[in-house]
Amino acid sequence: METTDNIIKEVKDIFSSYLENKNLRKTPERYAILEEIYSRQDHFDAEALYIHMKTNNYRVSRATVYNTLELLVSCDLVKKHQFGKNLAQYERSFGYKQHDHLICIECNNVIEFCDPRIQQIKNMMGDILEFKVTHHSLNLYGHCQKENCANAPRK
Repeated sequence: METTDNIIKEVKDIFSSYLENKNLRKTPERYAILEEIYSRQDHFDAEALYIHMKTNNYRVSRATVYNTLELLVSCDLVKKHQFGKNLAQYERSFGYKQHDHLICIECNNVIEFCDPRIQQIKNMMGDILEFKVTHHSLNLYGHCQKENCANAPRK
């Protein structure tokens, strides 16, 4: 199992190569954003990431956060999701196992889950239909039943 430090070093190397290939600058702000993303386990939106970084005294602009996120999506280090609302959410993607999502349509909470039966269905359908499935995305929407969901219908 790779440690967080090893993963961060690896993603920094990948990002450096990407920036060099695109003739883009390797700024400390871009690397700080990358490190912040890879030190967390959750889904986040760009504005929340910006506010978190400003609160923790990082010297980054809102534009730098948004632009860096798009670069990280382009080089497959971050995955961008549109979970049925206008706000895009992101999550790290390097070294992360395939998973699917439950999304609360009331409080916007995102819960990850992994079920091997989905992989079996994917393989079976690919075989039956002679189709090479390279990846998939499954998002299930509904109402979470957690006490802290402000709008969740009670049982």
